[in-house]
Amino acid sequence: MFPHQFIPARVSAAAMLVVTALSQSGCGGDATGIPGRVRSANAVSAVPAAQRDLTRLSIRELQDAYRDNRLSAEQVVQAYLHQVRDYEPAYNAFTFENQAALEQARAVDRARRNGLTLGPLAGVPIVIKESIDVAGYPSTAGWSLLAPASGGPALMPLRHAAAAQRLFDAGAILIGKGNMPTFADDNTRANSSWAGPTYNAIDRTIVPGGSSAGVATAVAAGFAAAGLAEETGGSIQSPSAAQSLVGIKPTFGLVPTSGVVPLGGSTRDVLGPIAGNVEDAAILLDVVAGVSNDDPRTAAARGRLPQGGYAKGLDRQSLRGKRIGLYGPGWREQELALATRALYQAAIAELTARGAVVVTDPFAGSGYARLALPNVGYDFRGTESAAHDLDSYLRGVGVASLGALKQRIGVTPFDEGQPLNWYVELLPVLKASLADPAAMPDLSQYAALKADYLRVFNSVMETKRLDAMVFPQAVEALPAMDDGNYINETTVSSLNIAGLPGVTVPAGRYPAGAPFSLIFVGRQWSEKSLIDMAYDYEQATRHRILPVLRR
Repeated sequence: MFPHQFIPARVSAAAMLVVTALSQSGCGGDATGIPGRVRSANAVSAVPAAQRDLTRLSIRELQDAYRDNRLSAEQVVQAYLHQVRDYEPAYNAFTFENQAALEQARAVDRARRNGLTLGPLAGVPIVIKESIDVAGYPSTAGWSLLAPASGGPALMPLRHAAAAQRLFDAGAILIGKGNMPTFADDNTRANSSWAGPTYNAIDRTIVPGGSSAGVATAVAAGFAAAGLAEETGGSIQSPSAAQSLVGIKPTFGLVPTSGVVPLGGSTRDVLGPIAGNVEDAAILLDVVAGVSNDDPRTAAARGRLPQGGYAKGLDRQSLRGKRIGLYGPGWREQELALATRALYQAAIAELTARGAVVVTDPFAGSGYARLALPNVGYDFRGTESAAHDLDSYLRGVGVASLGALKQRIGVTPFDEGQPLNWYVELLPVLKASLADPAAMPDLSQYAALKADYLRVFNSVMETKRLDAMVFPQAVEALPAMDDGNYINETTVSSLNIAGLPGVTVPAGRYPAGAPFSLIFVGRQWSEKSLIDMAYDYEQATRHRILPVLRR
């Protein structure tokens, strides 16, 4: 496969220049034609020290500099590739690198010089999670049995995932695909990936967050300006919070998830941006959100997008007068750690200084906390459709069914000893579904649970007249990379089961240095309001931690 295959199938006149450039650039892979593991074929020239700061420009700043001819896309991509060359070996953010990134950048520059109309992300370097299909790259889901580098077959997507297509149509330049744990089954680390562990850009000794670990590390380390991540149970919010970034976990159905390796595709899976600031995340959400013919679940988003978009009209007074609910046992019965409570109290003071009105534990007496499974860190309900969803997904990578996959590699991920077998043992509906994965399983119990969550959540939001809930994203500080503990979130899986949106934003750091983040949570389709409030808080506090990278 050749790099030009991940250029949009629907191309504008400007994009045609990119296709021409890529068709002349060659593969840059190994003898099999499979793209190589982050061994760049891009000719990275020396980048002056002053230009290293290009990797810290916001998307808006890049857009302005391109428009005013103060920067070229080639200069910017060179700076990012230089950063990758110098530091990627120490952080392992990528599974595959785009070997034609520089040629794409030059094509964007030519299109701009020729006066062609360019998309809102033209010349913006991005990273896309490994589980999201990009034609021209094998889809591995982080599983060694699907990785050509480990002797697995090359399951090549027939086309881009719908959301990836939208990014490419907008002119984004892919730097690479972000590493992830096997089948996204880890909210904390990517250690189970065939590509090896990914490290936190802020501190290699603490976990990077998962499962979109590579996306978060790439953005935090300056390997990409922003990224597209995926969440089933914390996989956008945890890595963004762990690396002092902004993540938007959208309402289920707002962003198409067709062409994405599923875990709860029919029930919980969402795609959303991870970026260095709220505005950048909103700009990406504007590109990928909305109804798609490829994904019938997005029909629910019809008429739900804000007029003018999520990035329009961001206001530094958006918290004034807003009623904000606070974390308490009514939401989740687990207490916050002492250090987390101290940081949360400081954040509450910052919210009230912005004019917000806080409401203590508004979910007390609502029964919301009791909807969760007792004594379980991760509530797995909603993954009953995993076999059916994966069976459907495989056809997009040239495999007829789960049965055909087993014939090809000897097992499925649901078999004994394989990464998703533990779901089978806990979910009778999933176990029964394996007998006929082509048929949609009975999801009535999940639908009733989701309805209960939404009923209680919406009732409390209405009766308490709340605009949002704002919690610490995690109960305690991040665990060490090597201690075996997991990130303990405040909103997983209640957000995922209910399909509610959340926006993470940096809010400080623990005494030992690990990032501390808040998550703004609201009703379905309230992304615009949450983004506005998170922007106000971000601009007033400026808590983001910029890493000092180590080789």
